[in-house]
Amino acid sequence: MQQLQHKTAVITGANKGIGKATAIALAKEGVNLGFIARNGAELEALCQQLEKEYGIKAVFATADVSVREEAEAAAEAVIGQLGKVDILINNAGIAAFGTLLEMDPEEWERIIRVNLMGTYYITRKILPTILEQKEGSIINVSSTAGEKGFATGSAYCSSKFAVLGLTESLMQEVRKSNVRVTAITPSTVATDLAVNAGLKIGDEDRMMQAEDVSELILSVLQMPQRVFIKTAGIWTTNPQ
Repeated sequence: MQQLQHKTAVITGANKGIGKATAIALAKEGVNLGFIARNGAELEALCQQLEKEYGIKAVFATADVSVREEAEAAAEAVIGQLGKVDILINNAGIAAFGTLLEMDPEEWERIIRVNLMGTYYITRKILPTILEQKEGSIINVSSTAGEKGFATGSAYCSSKFAVLGLTESLMQEVRKSNVRVTAITPSTVATDLAVNAGLKIGDEDRMMQAEDVSELILSVLQMPQRVFIKTAGIWTTNPQ
């Protein structure tokens, strides 16, 4: 099992949901953290909490990852504060659902810009510093919606299918540099994103939680570096 203590990780969308749960899980392992999201107040509070409870270094920068200039500036800021990056977790994402004709084109495009282009912008900026370490991991949060489309999901499914394609292509590009690129494909998770998108969560206590996904992310990161996988899925035992 690979030890994570003293490594550095950047997490996008870390202020809530899967991103926050993953930040806590990594802090417990002694990982120094850099966060990128839009809500600076929430990120600042999270940094203070993790530094106090786990004695790690935590920094943040605010950005809308769908805007290239903001994403690149935020990535550069956290790299500068951390000094190096061993792990990148592209978690920032949005969701909305409606038929292809019902959904406003601007909303459809916004989902693509955040979920796909945001992942691309952040990865392109941080990848060189990971390559410098000659070892590292990139984990992209996709979805079961990236494996099978469904009615009213054309925008979200398209974005998550694209994240899987990006992941597989990048994996082939950097694997000889000892950098592992993985996508995880959870189904519906009881988070604010799901609620705000209008999904019927049902009994939240029986649904997959953000902590379940963070455990999978931690497991992937702890695998020996020589182990390469394209995707790691996680599904709820109680589909709604």
